[in-house]
Amino acid sequence: MGLLLKIFIPLLGLALALYFYSAPENFNEEMLRGKRVIVTGASSGIGEQVAYHLARMEAHLLLTARTEAKLQKVVERCLELGAASARYVSGSMEDTTFPAVVVREAENTWGGLDMLILNHIGYSYFNYFNGDVGQVRKLLETNFLSYVAMTVSALPMLKESEGSIVVVSSVAGKIGSPFAASYSATKFALEGFFSSLRHEFIIDKVNVSITLCILGYINTENAVRAISHVIRSTPAPKEECALEIIRSGALRQRELHYPPGAVGSLRYTLFFLSNLQEALK
Repeated sequence: MGLLLKIFIPLLGLALALYFYSAPENFNEEMLRGKRVIVTGASSGIGEQVAYHLARMEAHLLLTARTEAKLQKVVERCLELGAASARYVSGSMEDTTFPAVVVREAENTWGGLDMLILNHIGYSYFNYFNGDVGQVRKLLETNFLSYVAMTVSALPMLKESEGSIVVVSSVAGKIGSPFAASYSATKFALEGFFSSLRHEFIIDKVNVSITLCILGYINTENAVRAISHVIRSTPAPKEECALEIIRSGALRQRELHYPPGAVGSLRYTLFFLSNLQEALK
């Protein structure tokens, strides 16, 4: 029985990943033309690539991140790629007033909002938890509470447009793994909050979709620098990841798993490590 469970559970995880990952075939980039979109964490990595894809699709963009100089370059590139409009607001999500500032800029500029893509993260170290409660609190503020604050501020406009919320999360929010305790806690919080909020929207017939993007190892500078010493596998391309995030949000999917099988693979690895640890006792 134990052996069957060890085989069945990873396969179930893979099947679920493929189910949530597989988008319907009716996605069309025209769906994003003229849409008003906020993208957070847009100065580099996945957020930057999301901005470029949306620019090609002729969306209106409001980008935000900490570094103004980087944002300026991304906005310039977005306009070159064909964005209907592109602007930015620089600031830190550690500032509890900043989410409202960003949403107010969208309201003042466009008078509404169609899609909110929440992608920003704070600095995380990938090592044994060192007991620094202050770092956990700081990370929760950036990786979780600011997501809630952005959602609360943007919700009136999203209800009016029957828009979409896209939350970029991680397999670390599905399965606890070593060396990522603080980071994983923030991602579990996102999973719990936005999954619950989705149910409330369904009950109250609020036509705002919530898409949780469960990402594995992606080829971004920050991810490679942080965990390449822990994970030896080849990271998935950030450009394709960004496109799948947009596709899933536009199609109002509940979850995206990228790369396909990421959750199942991690679950299988952790089962193996757990059994190895037991054997070494």
